[in-house]
Amino acid sequence: MRILVVCLGNICRSPTAHAVLERKLAEAGFAGRVQVDSAGTGDYHIGGVPDPRACEAAAERGYDLTHLRARQVEPADFVRFDMILAADSENFADLVALAPGAAERAKVKYLLDYAGSPEQEIPDPYEEEAQAFGRVLDLVEEAADGLVEALQSGDWTTHASA
Repeated sequence: MRILVVCLGNICRSPTAHAVLERKLAEAGFAGRVQVDSAGTGDYHIGGVPDPRACEAAAERGYDLTHLRARQVEPADFVRFDMILAADSENFADLVALAPGAAERAKVKYLLDYAGSPEQEIPDPYEEEAQAFGRVLDLVEEAADGLVEALQSGDWTTHASA
């Protein structure tokens, strides 16, 4: 299985989710069976490293983002990935618009569909203070735990986006 996590620039939310998911999936015994990648709908930061504030917040919780590099979503991603998880409604809409057909659109979900929280959007911390990156981590960790649980139960496809 292959999972793609998507935000706008691929330097804050999606690389955070990428690293969190990789570790939580590995801890749950999915290493080698589930691959994770991240991308952005925008082309602002292609090839760039994650935001230093995202790296710092992640490092405080034991996650390493420093090896990740920003890239933009490409049409082949809709074939390559089984699940495409959007950080917010803007990226969700962009992904749905980019998807070449109904089968590919069905792969697009909100990352927070897997969280126990009623929230659907992971707020973009880019223009915020450093503590906003901690809130992103809280939401991403909750969603990652829910996704791991869904994968363990075989129930990952029933989490539907609005």
